[in-house]
Parts: sequence; structure tokens; C-alpha cells
Amino acid sequence: MGAQPDPRDDSQQARERAMTEVSDVLTNVEHAIVRAKKARTRLGSSPEEHNAQLALADALRSLEAVRKRLQRDTYFGGDELRLV
Repeated sequence: MGAQPDPRDDSQQARERAMTEVSDVLTNVEHAIVRAKKARTRLGSSPEEHNAQLALADALRSLEAVRKRLQRDTYFGGDELRLV
């Protein structure tokens, strides 16, 4: 028994490969958010750790904004083109 031919055309296959890459990026962003939150809970209150807390809080805001934009524009964006 041979393999079934792929019913998708080349452009559909290329789009699916590209979307898999975007999905991998989103997975990495999600992982970074979880790790940043874990790091925040493990830090103490020394001046150095306080600075790290501030940096992590800033990183979390940025990462959450990136996650939101990737999800919105990739999965919920529809067919319209964003110019921003």
C-alpha cells in the first residue's frame, strides 16, 4: 500500500509550514512568560533582586503584548491586511 497523494496544493502546504513556524514562536513566548513568572516568585528582596524584579515585570508586559498580538493577528485576524 502506497502513501496517499497530498490533496493540498503547494501554496497551501507552504502556508501551513509558515503557520507552524508562527505557532512555534508563540509556544516559545508562552514558555518565556511562564519562566519569567516563576523567576519573579523565586527572587528575594535584595537590591539586585529588586532590579531583576523590575526587569522581569517589564519583560512580562512586553511578552504578554507580543503573545496577544500574535494570537490576534495569526488566529483571529481574518483576511484583512493590517498596515500598522
